[in-house]
Amino acid sequence: MSDLDIHIPTAFDPFADANAEDAGAGAKEYVHIRIQQRNGRKSLTTVQGLKKEFSYNKILKDLKKEFCCNGTVVQDPELGKVIQLQGDQRKNVSTFLVQAGIVKKDSIKIHGF
Repeated sequence: MSDLDIHIPTAFDPFADANAEDAGAGAKEYVHIRIQQRNGRKSLTTVQGLKKEFSYNKILKDLKKEFCCNGTVVQDPELGKVIQLQGDQRKNVSTFLVQAGIVKKDSIKIHGF
């Protein structure tokens, strides 16, 4: 029995180095643009994940003026501030945010049907 080398496996986490990299400053923050169906053909576009140093009210004012729609800024307990716009404005909002220099094109995620 003494000739056999018995190795007892220790707690090994194969994803430990990957989790350590994600927790650092390299974690990428995305701006999520979603659509919610209301009733019938009515829909609502939400913009979530903008940086906190931006003035949400000024961005909303420019979006409303540019796309001729109504909107509001809603305070969500989990998501923080969320911009809501009337209608399906997903592509319009994404191009506006890129052209205004608020976010880069690769950090925008568009969700919906």
